[in-house]
Amino acid sequence: MTVSSSSSLDRNCPLLKLAPLEAVLFDIDGTLCDTDPLHYDAFREMLQEIGFNGGVSIDEEFFVKNIAGRHNEDIASILFPDDHERGVKFLDDKEAMFRRLVKEKIEPVKGLHKLTKWIEDRGLKRAAVTNAPRENAELMISLLGLSDFFEALVLGSDCEHAKPFPDPYLKALEILNVSKEHTCVFEDSVSGIKAGVAAGLPTVGLTTRNPAELLMEAKPALLIKDYEDAKLWTVLDELDKTAPVKTGAE
Repeated sequence: MTVSSSSSLDRNCPLLKLAPLEAVLFDIDGTLCDTDPLHYDAFREMLQEIGFNGGVSIDEEFFVKNIAGRHNEDIASILFPDDHERGVKFLDDKEAMFRRLVKEKIEPVKGLHKLTKWIEDRGLKRAAVTNAPRENAELMISLLGLSDFFEALVLGSDCEHAKPFPDPYLKALEILNVSKEHTCVFEDSVSGIKAGVAAGLPTVGLTTRNPAELLMEAKPALLIKDYEDAKLWTVLDELDKTAPVKTGAE
Protein backbone atom coordinates (compact mmCIF):
# COMPACT_ATOMS: atom_id res chain seq x y z
CA MET A 1 0.00 0.00 0.00
CA THR A 2 1.24 3.45 -0.81
CA VAL A 3 0.82 6.72 0.98
CA SER A 4 -0.85 9.65 -0.74
CA SER A 5 0.71 13.07 -0.99
CA SER A 6 -1.82 14.52 1.45
CA SER A 7 -0.86 15.73 4.93
CA SER A 8 -2.30 12.64 6.67
CA LEU A 9 -0.07 9.62 7.27
CA ASP A 10 -1.38 6.15 6.45
CA ARG A 11 -0.66 3.84 9.38
CA ASN A 12 0.02 1.09 6.85
CA CYS A 13 2.83 3.12 5.29
CA PRO A 14 5.66 0.68 4.42
CA LEU A 15 8.20 3.11 5.87
CA LEU A 16 6.82 2.52 9.36
CA LYS A 17 7.74 -1.17 9.06
CA LEU A 18 11.45 -0.48 8.53
CA ALA A 19 12.41 -0.38 12.22
CA PRO A 20 15.16 -0.73 13.07
CA LEU A 21 16.29 1.39 10.14
CA GLU A 22 19.75 0.32 8.93
CA ALA A 23 20.45 2.32 5.78
CA VAL A 24 19.28 5.15 3.56
CA LEU A 25 19.91 5.31 -0.19
CA PHE A 26 19.75 8.54 -2.16
CA ASP A 27 19.48 9.41 -5.81
CA ILE A 28 21.50 12.55 -6.65
CA ASP A 29 20.00 14.75 -9.40
CA GLY A 30 16.77 16.28 -8.17
CA THR A 31 17.01 14.39 -4.88
CA LEU A 32 20.07 15.89 -3.22
CA CYS A 33 20.03 19.03 -5.34
CA ASP A 34 17.56 20.63 -7.74
CA THR A 35 19.60 20.19 -10.90
CA ASP A 36 16.84 19.36 -13.39
CA PRO A 37 16.59 23.01 -14.55
CA LEU A 38 20.30 22.93 -15.41
CA HIS A 39 19.96 19.68 -17.34
CA TYR A 40 16.87 21.02 -19.09
CA ASP A 41 18.62 24.24 -20.12
CA ALA A 42 21.65 22.34 -21.40
CA PHE A 43 19.56 19.90 -23.43
CA ARG A 44 17.29 22.61 -24.81
CA GLU A 45 20.15 24.84 -25.94
CA MET A 46 22.33 22.11 -27.42
CA LEU A 47 19.49 20.27 -29.17
CA GLN A 48 18.29 23.50 -30.74
CA GLU A 49 21.83 24.24 -31.94
CA ILE A 50 21.93 20.99 -33.93
CA GLY A 51 18.43 21.46 -35.37
CA PHE A 52 16.74 18.71 -33.34
CA ASN A 53 12.95 18.65 -33.81
CA GLY A 54 13.28 21.00 -36.78
CA GLY A 55 15.04 23.57 -34.61
CA VAL A 56 12.02 23.91 -32.29
CA SER A 57 13.09 23.93 -28.62
CA ILE A 58 12.06 20.97 -26.51
CA ASP A 59 9.61 21.77 -23.72
CA GLU A 60 9.50 20.56 -20.12
CA GLU A 61 6.91 17.91 -20.95
CA PHE A 62 9.29 16.35 -23.47
CA PHE A 63 12.14 16.58 -20.95
CA VAL A 64 10.18 14.86 -18.17
CA LYS A 65 8.84 12.13 -20.48
CA ASN A 66 12.03 11.28 -22.37
CA ILE A 67 15.04 12.47 -20.41
CA ALA A 68 14.62 13.07 -16.66
CA GLY A 69 15.98 10.23 -14.54
CA ARG A 70 17.10 8.10 -17.49
CA HIS A 71 20.55 6.68 -18.12
CA ASN A 72 22.49 8.40 -20.91
CA GLU A 73 22.59 5.24 -23.03
CA ASP A 74 18.80 5.20 -23.04
CA ILE A 75 18.58 8.94 -23.73
CA ALA A 76 20.95 8.56 -26.68
CA SER A 77 18.68 5.88 -28.15
CA ILE A 78 15.60 8.07 -27.69
CA LEU A 79 17.08 11.27 -29.14
CA PHE A 80 19.17 9.64 -31.88
CA PRO A 81 17.49 6.31 -32.73
CA ASP A 82 19.31 6.04 -36.05
CA ASP A 83 22.77 7.13 -34.88
CA HIS A 84 23.56 5.94 -31.36
CA GLU A 85 27.23 6.87 -31.63
CA ARG A 86 26.28 10.46 -32.39
CA GLY A 87 23.91 10.39 -29.42
CA VAL A 88 26.66 9.23 -27.06
CA LYS A 89 28.99 12.00 -28.27
CA PHE A 90 26.22 14.59 -27.91
CA LEU A 91 25.56 13.50 -24.34
CA ASP A 92 29.25 13.63 -23.44
CA ASP A 93 29.31 17.25 -24.62
CA LYS A 94 26.06 18.01 -22.82
CA GLU A 95 27.44 16.62 -19.53
CA ALA A 96 30.51 18.83 -19.86
CA MET A 97 28.20 21.82 -20.24
CA PHE A 98 26.18 20.70 -17.21
CA ARG A 99 29.31 20.48 -15.06
CA ARG A 100 30.21 24.06 -15.96
CA LEU A 101 26.71 25.22 -15.01
CA VAL A 102 26.40 23.24 -11.78
CA LYS A 103 29.58 24.67 -10.27
CA GLU A 104 27.90 28.07 -10.20
CA LYS A 105 24.30 27.19 -9.41
CA ILE A 106 24.05 24.06 -7.25
CA GLU A 107 21.71 24.27 -4.26
CA PRO A 108 20.76 21.46 -1.87
CA VAL A 109 17.13 20.45 -1.66
CA LYS A 110 15.59 22.27 1.30
CA GLY A 111 16.22 20.44 4.57
CA LEU A 112 18.83 18.07 3.11
CA HIS A 113 21.47 18.75 5.73
CA LYS A 114 18.91 18.40 8.53
CA LEU A 115 18.18 14.89 7.25
CA THR A 116 21.83 13.93 6.71
CA LYS A 117 22.57 14.98 10.32
CA TRP A 118 19.66 12.83 11.53
CA ILE A 119 21.14 9.91 9.61
CA GLU A 120 24.66 10.49 10.89
CA ASP A 121 23.50 10.88 14.48
CA ARG A 122 21.94 7.42 14.32
CA GLY A 123 24.93 5.78 12.67
CA LEU A 124 22.93 4.61 9.66
CA LYS A 125 24.66 3.36 6.53
CA ARG A 126 24.19 5.42 3.35
CA ALA A 127 24.92 5.34 -0.35
CA ALA A 128 24.29 7.47 -3.40
CA VAL A 129 22.70 5.55 -6.29
CA THR A 130 22.50 7.33 -9.62
CA ASN A 131 22.19 7.03 -13.38
CA ALA A 132 24.49 10.05 -13.74
CA PRO A 133 28.04 9.71 -15.08
CA ARG A 134 30.68 9.30 -12.35
CA GLU A 135 32.25 12.70 -13.03
CA ASN A 136 28.89 14.41 -12.53
CA ALA A 137 28.00 12.40 -9.45
CA GLU A 138 31.29 12.97 -7.68
CA LEU A 139 31.23 16.67 -8.52
CA MET A 140 27.72 17.21 -7.14
CA ILE A 141 28.44 15.24 -3.98
CA SER A 142 31.61 17.27 -3.43
CA LEU A 143 29.92 20.63 -4.08
CA LEU A 144 27.22 19.71 -1.55
CA GLY A 145 29.84 18.87 1.08
CA LEU A 146 28.78 15.22 1.24
CA SER A 147 31.94 13.44 0.12
CA ASP A 148 32.52 12.10 3.64
CA PHE A 149 28.82 11.39 4.23
CA PHE A 150 28.35 8.66 1.64
CA GLU A 151 29.97 5.28 2.19
CA ALA A 152 29.37 4.16 -1.38
CA LEU A 153 28.52 5.50 -4.81
CA VAL A 154 26.69 3.15 -7.17
CA LEU A 155 26.35 4.08 -10.84
CA GLY A 156 23.82 2.71 -13.27
CA SER A 157 26.66 2.15 -15.72
CA ASP A 158 28.34 -0.18 -13.20
CA CYS A 159 25.34 -2.53 -13.29
CA GLU A 160 23.93 -4.85 -15.94
CA HIS A 161 20.85 -2.63 -16.08
CA ALA A 162 20.49 1.00 -14.93
CA LYS A 163 17.34 2.49 -13.41
CA PRO A 164 14.40 1.93 -13.84
CA PHE A 165 15.66 -1.62 -13.28
CA PRO A 166 16.39 -2.50 -9.64
CA ASP A 167 20.03 -3.49 -10.22
CA PRO A 168 21.69 -0.31 -8.86
CA TYR A 169 19.72 -0.45 -5.61
CA LEU A 170 20.31 -4.17 -5.19
CA LYS A 171 24.02 -3.55 -5.65
CA ALA A 172 23.93 -0.81 -2.98
CA LEU A 173 22.34 -3.25 -0.52
CA GLU A 174 25.10 -5.73 -1.26
CA ILE A 175 27.90 -3.18 -0.85
CA LEU A 176 26.53 -1.86 2.45
CA ASN A 177 25.64 -5.38 3.62
CA VAL A 178 22.17 -4.35 4.74
CA SER A 179 18.68 -5.82 4.44
CA LYS A 180 15.99 -4.43 2.16
CA GLU A 181 13.57 -4.87 5.08
CA HIS A 182 15.44 -2.11 6.93
CA THR A 183 16.48 0.24 4.12
CA CYS A 184 14.67 3.10 2.38
CA VAL A 185 15.23 5.12 -0.77
CA PHE A 186 14.83 8.81 -1.69
CA GLU A 187 14.11 9.54 -5.37
CA ASP A 188 12.61 12.30 -7.52
CA SER A 189 11.83 10.65 -10.86
CA VAL A 190 9.48 7.98 -12.13
CA SER A 191 12.47 5.97 -13.35
CA GLY A 192 14.16 6.14 -9.96
CA ILE A 193 11.06 5.37 -7.92
CA LYS A 194 10.34 2.37 -10.14
CA ALA A 195 13.89 1.13 -9.52
CA GLY A 196 13.55 1.43 -5.75
CA VAL A 197 10.14 -0.23 -5.70
CA ALA A 198 11.33 -3.03 -8.00
CA ALA A 199 14.19 -3.67 -5.56
CA GLY A 200 11.63 -4.17 -2.81
CA LEU A 201 12.57 -0.95 -1.01
CA PRO A 202 10.06 1.56 0.42
CA THR A 203 10.76 4.64 -1.69
CA VAL A 204 10.10 8.26 -0.82
CA GLY A 205 9.38 10.45 -3.83
CA LEU A 206 10.31 14.13 -3.91
CA THR A 207 8.21 16.49 -6.00
CA THR A 208 11.26 18.63 -6.74
CA ARG A 209 10.21 19.13 -10.35
CA ASN A 210 8.07 16.22 -11.46
CA PRO A 211 4.29 16.42 -10.88
CA ALA A 212 2.95 14.47 -7.90
CA GLU A 213 0.36 12.67 -10.03
CA LEU A 214 3.11 11.44 -12.37
CA LEU A 215 5.30 10.18 -9.51
CA MET A 216 2.36 8.41 -7.86
CA GLU A 217 2.12 6.16 -10.92
CA ALA A 218 5.43 4.61 -9.83
CA LYS A 219 3.93 3.69 -6.43
CA PRO A 220 6.15 5.52 -3.91
CA ALA A 221 5.59 4.79 -0.21
CA LEU A 222 5.38 8.53 0.45
CA LEU A 223 5.54 11.79 -1.48
CA ILE A 224 7.18 14.85 0.05
CA LYS A 225 7.91 18.36 -1.17
CA ASP A 226 11.40 18.49 0.38
CA TYR A 227 13.25 17.27 3.48
CA GLU A 228 11.47 19.71 5.76
CA ASP A 229 8.09 18.19 4.90
CA ALA A 230 6.19 17.38 8.11
CA LYS A 231 5.08 14.00 6.69
CA LEU A 232 8.69 12.82 6.50
CA TRP A 233 9.48 13.83 10.06
CA THR A 234 6.33 12.16 11.33
CA VAL A 235 7.64 8.92 9.85
CA LEU A 236 11.16 9.40 11.24
CA ASP A 237 9.82 10.23 14.70
CA GLU A 238 7.69 7.08 14.62
CA LEU A 239 10.72 5.01 13.64
CA ASP A 240 12.64 6.46 16.58
CA LYS A 241 9.78 5.56 18.94
CA THR A 242 9.35 2.06 17.55
CA ALA A 243 12.98 1.03 17.58
CA PRO A 244 15.34 3.58 19.15
CA VAL A 245 18.85 3.20 17.80
CA LYS A 246 22.16 4.13 19.33
CA THR A 247 23.27 7.63 18.45
CA GLY A 248 26.72 8.68 17.40
CA ALA A 249 29.56 6.64 15.99
CA GLU A 250 30.50 3.49 17.82
